[in-house]
Amino acid sequence: MAFKIMSLTDAAAERITEIIEDSEKPVIGLRVGIKNAGCAGVSYTMDYVAEPVKGDDHVTDKGVDVWVDPKATMYLLGTVMDFEVAKMSSTFTFKNPNQTGACGCGESVTLKPADLKAIAEARATA
Repeated sequence: MAFKIMSLTDAAAERITEIIEDSEKPVIGLRVGIKNAGCAGVSYTMDYVAEPVKGDDHVTDKGVDVWVDPKATMYLLGTVMDFEVAKMSSTFTFKNPNQTGACGCGESVTLKPADLKAIAEARATA
């Protein structure tokens, strides 16, 4: 079984499908990355994908295509992307095992590179 960099909840897959279907321009999926931002260090980025960027990592989950910026791959390994709806907002969220902290306002997070040895050991015992 191939290891996925990240996976999607049903809610995230449904929302991405809606975004693709409602887009005014041709869109085939979503691109996820990270950028330096906020008081905790980085924030997640998301962009529409009309054409895949050469070198991006590709994940297909629940019938949805997501591309991952290769600069973010080591920080996103094992992440579960979700879409949460509350009374006053709706947003994509990331349950990331590589997150070591977050700012109080929730705009940025602190990430460490994934522990590849631990991932390899977990895969070996699975």
